[in-house]
Amino acid sequence: MGYSKEQKFRYACCYAVTMNGCRGKLEATVEMCETRTLPAVTTPEMAVPQLNSAILGLKADPPRFRSGIIRLEVPILQQIEAISWLHAQHQLPRCFFSGRDQSNSLDLFNASNGECKSRPSPNLLNVAGVGSAVFFQKFRPFSLDDWRCIRRFLSKDCPLIRAYGAMRFDARTDISSEWEGFGSFYFVVPQVEFDELEGSSMLATTIAWDDSLLMSWGKAVEGLLATLHQISFFVKLQKEVPRTVVLSKNHVPTKASWELAVMKALRMINSKDSGLVKVVLARSSSIVTETDIDPIALLACLQAEGQNAFQFCIQPPGAPAFIGNTPEQLFHRNHLSVSSDALAGTRARGRSHVLDLQREHDLLTSPKDDLEFKIVRESIRRKLEAS
Repeated sequence: MGYSKEQKFRYACCYAVTMNGCRGKLEATVEMCETRTLPAVTTPEMAVPQLNSAILGLKADPPRFRSGIIRLEVPILQQIEAISWLHAQHQLPRCFFSGRDQSNSLDLFNASNGECKSRPSPNLLNVAGVGSAVFFQKFRPFSLDDWRCIRRFLSKDCPLIRAYGAMRFDARTDISSEWEGFGSFYFVVPQVEFDELEGSSMLATTIAWDDSLLMSWGKAVEGLLATLHQISFFVKLQKEVPRTVVLSKNHVPTKASWELAVMKALRMINSKDSGLVKVVLARSSSIVTETDIDPIALLACLQAEGQNAFQFCIQPPGAPAFIGNTPEQLFHRNHLSVSSDALAGTRARGRSHVLDLQREHDLLTSPKDDLEFKIVRESIRRKLEAS
């Protein structure tokens, strides 16, 4: 999703103070990692001054460490949609992650940095964040050393201090222009975070500093206060599809070229001694609209429609928003257990219960779809066994 020049200017002042954790030392974790929970309040408007007061208290009596990370959180005694909160904010970077099932405890959030034995919060549904306490980004492939840089700022004792982001599937290829702002990977620990829980909410701030990365305690505090000062109050977001006029569409490859590629792939699959058993042919679509489309408003519509899917938004400074809505999960780690969810073989839902059952039966008895599913399942199994 793009944005206008006016939006770029409006966001520009929100990320002047920042720290790339990938430039840090790998030997040890930061010297201090702590979560402090402040008294609960009834509204988000009451949480902001309480956080501001706590930050000013820390500023007056700073910790005696050269590096660290502190989370201050205020429980809110009502459930408020995290995506509505994010829609009202205008800072970059920003992020949003939603679990797959809004009615049960969510597998997206239960890992607690992959180590904590207890669940960090009851039924954490959605999380939204703005600003950057610390981010992690490079333009070469993600490595174990990069993970160690992220791990320096995480602790099983502070399970809600988390780095949210994404990485490229194949970082060896050239980066196209729309992805340049993301690098090969981009993860961020938000300065200000809104957690939507089942029956309640939480507003939190995070201060991260490291003298070796030229981010002093004082500079980190001033940056957080500046971001917190820009936090806006909000009203519930109306989840309506943004209306605009499509000026142009461009598909690469074209439909005709794509169909030729399908025929070529089928010939390769059916040829004798072919090592090709399945191929996914993608295409890029560029759509130009008369007015800007708000990515958070669009994501809210996807969330309303995709109750059994993960929704996400990642937008680094100076980059477009990357949003998605998927039922699949590449992998999920909990201690030494790793699982993966992938879909292969699908049908559109029927307009009636009878048609729904008919399509379900067609899917379950289709030899082609059964083969496709087996190919995906065995591919995932081999990769998990090899790791």
